[in-house]
Amino acid sequence: MLEPGRRRPRRWLPWAAAAVVLVAGLAVAGYFVFVRAPGNVSHPDVEFTAPNTGTAPRRPASTGRDWPLYGLTPQRTRYFADASVRPPYRVVWRFGGGRSLIEFQPVLAKGALYMLENSGKAYALSARSGKVLWTRHLGALAASSPAWAGGHVFMVANSAGSAGISSAGPGSVWCLEAKTGRVVWRKHLASASESSPLVSGGRVYVGSQDGTVYALNASTGAIRWRWRAGGAVKAGVAMSQDRLFVGDYSGDMTALRAGNGSVLWHAATSGRSFSRAGNFYATPAVAFGRVYAGNTDGFVYSFAARSGQLAWRESTGGYVYAAPAVAALPGMAPAVFTGSYDGHFYALDARTGKVLWKHSAGGTISGAPSLIGRVVYFSTLSKRTTTGLDARSGRVVWSFGRGAFNPAISDGLRLYITGYSSLYAFKPRNVAR
Repeated sequence: MLEPGRRRPRRWLPWAAAAVVLVAGLAVAGYFVFVRAPGNVSHPDVEFTAPNTGTAPRRPASTGRDWPLYGLTPQRTRYFADASVRPPYRVVWRFGGGRSLIEFQPVLAKGALYMLENSGKAYALSARSGKVLWTRHLGALAASSPAWAGGHVFMVANSAGSAGISSAGPGSVWCLEAKTGRVVWRKHLASASESSPLVSGGRVYVGSQDGTVYALNASTGAIRWRWRAGGAVKAGVAMSQDRLFVGDYSGDMTALRAGNGSVLWHAATSGRSFSRAGNFYATPAVAFGRVYAGNTDGFVYSFAARSGQLAWRESTGGYVYAAPAVAALPGMAPAVFTGSYDGHFYALDARTGKVLWKHSAGGTISGAPSLIGRVVYFSTLSKRTTTGLDARSGRVVWSFGRGAFNPAISDGLRLYITGYSSLYAFKPRNVAR
């Protein structure tokens, strides 16, 4: 019994104080988890296959070479090692210059360039003269490169839209006869697509905005299998050793078995864990036993191709929409080349992620670079220019006052540069007319 005038002890006070501490702790933890950006990570001992940096045998300059896929090879490395074209250049022909944007570069095979305007109009051009060989209207909106295989060209176009891909109608994959533009087959998709198709082993692999990845029979367009990602698959897929590598808008990188679409591994990014953008718009590249891709969370990522283990992530300070070029050049560590919305172009160590050099571009970089010989080419979207850098030093060796997104391909005879709405062919100045 309490004495008169005395109050009962307030036993709830310690609990209240503990609750205040707990709430404050959660608030601090929430700050670090949901607000504070994650840092760089480097695990260089994750599986890495040392490349052979010996000089590749050069083909005779008179033969040329095909560039049949976005990224050149199924691995999407964007590296033409034995190219003999190098600056200074002179223009040999120009095509276009209208109002329609050419966001993605053409592909090249058997002396012809195949290109899609954003308006959905397809072209075949002579690589030597720029002469139009055929045209065909495939849709209302297109935002991808074609692919060439076995005398056929494969293109993706959407049924509606003009102001942006978000307003696009359902897409279709088209198979056209490369010489004539005749339609061989058309496959309707359930949603829009801006994924540059990959053709390998008699199949066409393409992603779509509802997250579906399709494997189609290249001869008929019949669906062999499909797999659904956790977010839109806007990037092209890359392939190495019968594995497909898919980046999506949920922030996942996934490896699939090419034969049946079964999942081999998933890897999440910091964007998903830290409530940031975390979208893979950039097409991945596969080299040295690693997968490399930029992300809209501002990082470039490297994953082990066999297991999905994170090898490194390196911050750029801005969105990375650009697909990387990956190569091992003589006299230089194996490197990843990419641009960022922070206004810089980067060369990163492919094993560790360390910045080897960076170049101030003076504007945002949205499209993918190409490494042709020892010169890496990229375009600056905000300035609409194209620059060639010495890949080993980052020194400017060439510049051109046209460009926007994905600028350069080559057949070893000429350099082809995609401007905002035009296509240019260049030859080295020391080559006879």
